[in-house]
Amino acid sequence: MLAGVASSLLARRFGAPLLLVFLMLGVALGVDGPGGIRFADTRFTYLIGSMCLAVILFDGGLRTRAQHVRGSVGAAVVLATAGVLVTASLTGLAASQLLDLEPVQALLLGTIVASTDAAAVFFLLRAGGLRLQRRVGATLEVESGSNDPAAIFLTIALTGWLAGEGHGVAEIAVNVAKAAGIGLAMGYAGGRLVVGAFNRFELPPGLHPWLALSMALAVFAITNMLDGSGYLAVYLAGIVAANRPLRGRHQVMAIQDAIVWFAQLIMFLLLGLLSAPHALLPILWPALGVAAFLMLVARPVAVFLCLAPFGFRPKEKVFISWVGLRGAVGIFLASIPLLANLPNAWLYFNVAFVVVVCSLLVQGWTLAPFARWMGVAVAGADPGTRRIVLDLPGQMESEMIGYRVAPGCALLRGAAIPGHVRLAMVVRDGRILLPDAGGALQAEDYAYFVSDEDVPARLGWLFADGSEAREAEHDTFGTFILPGDVPLGELASFYSLSMPERIARVSAAELFDERFEREPQVGDRLAIGRAILVVRSVADHHVAKVGLRFATFGERLISG
Repeated sequence: MLAGVASSLLARRFGAPLLLVFLMLGVALGVDGPGGIRFADTRFTYLIGSMCLAVILFDGGLRTRAQHVRGSVGAAVVLATAGVLVTASLTGLAASQLLDLEPVQALLLGTIVASTDAAAVFFLLRAGGLRLQRRVGATLEVESGSNDPAAIFLTIALTGWLAGEGHGVAEIAVNVAKAAGIGLAMGYAGGRLVVGAFNRFELPPGLHPWLALSMALAVFAITNMLDGSGYLAVYLAGIVAANRPLRGRHQVMAIQDAIVWFAQLIMFLLLGLLSAPHALLPILWPALGVAAFLMLVARPVAVFLCLAPFGFRPKEKVFISWVGLRGAVGIFLASIPLLANLPNAWLYFNVAFVVVVCSLLVQGWTLAPFARWMGVAVAGADPGTRRIVLDLPGQMESEMIGYRVAPGCALLRGAAIPGHVRLAMVVRDGRILLPDAGGALQAEDYAYFVSDEDVPARLGWLFADGSEAREAEHDTFGTFILPGDVPLGELASFYSLSMPERIARVSAAELFDERFEREPQVGDRLAIGRAILVVRSVADHHVAKVGLRFATFGERLISG
């Protein structure tokens, strides 16, 4: 544990993916490393890996809000089903040539490495502080959270087939459909049960996170006992809980961060311990060929085919192809043939290990610069404004947010407070003042607001101190403020922008409605030539104000 934490500090300095660091630490502790630990318990690894993955998927569901993924679900589901099949088939075809495997054996290997890893995607996107355009980010997160059932059941079915259990194609399809149906039903019921338990029973504050964790693992285990997809169920349970009023939400989320870090560390350490680098050398070059084919051919072909009906632009598809991250799930699935004692079981495991290392090393290390190159990264992270978030007893749809009013902040320079946010009280010179008594906010006040929705994206910027925060706000939300109904043709004429005639005939609000499935959110961006439009405020689900800024030298944009 101490070595993992110390390694993470070094990895951040060099920009290395922390998951790769944890995996390599396990290798160093293993049989071929200085640690010299001989570990070969595949069943124990499978059980612990299952629980850790369930915890990570539940956390991913808890952070998935419906308003952020609406419009991306269809594309993500197609990628999570048909995309897995296409990727597995193409990778299996390459593996049959590179490793001289029979067709079914090659397809099993392709299936093992076909699914994107939810742990890797959630972790690298969020822990790395990378902010993506909403539709692209939502598609990646929903896909990675929901594609495990198809890969797991195909792996189990093909393993049974090679072990002589005789499952036919029709039976495999029925089993996958059954597992998905039970998983969906149990996930929804489990999520509602979590919400009901939290909101009905009064618990000491410290117990809320552990109740959530234990109920999530119970949903996972019971669904598996019913032959359903426990992974799909626990992910859906998290989504259901995230999108309903939930007492103690902030306590749960604070502890979840620590739990997910622990789960990641344990899972990758165990998988690293299970590996034997000396066994990788004989198959290293064919395995690298499989990894290259998967990253550069199979995944892109699957993405472009599956997303063709959904209106994604070419650079968005290229980026989604590149974020087909392989992680612990691939090595975890490779332990299934080991448990079944298949003839080539260790070959599958070793190839999967090489594929995962290559994915984390190449794709994981280049994630942020590639996002900026493809124009899908949203500039301007949270300025780090200190805030306090409190649950309000009896008002589970609302929360109280407190900020220090910094000298020179945007709020003191006349910036407006976003809608759905109301000033509740002010603490000034040690005295608590109601809004009417406090008057206008002053520097060094502590202002407390009640919000009916999620904390608005702009709220933190209103209280940030210094010129750097002002520059970051302009970079995120634009230097110029325009009404949402501004005709884009007039904007193009005034700033000498080139745009298609169809776009020139609509307003900024109408274009955001079209591109974001009539659910635009504050912070959504569109690029038109060298101009970037950013949603600054939304009223009645329509864009009320937009910010305008121009691309800096070398910045890549998606054409409008």
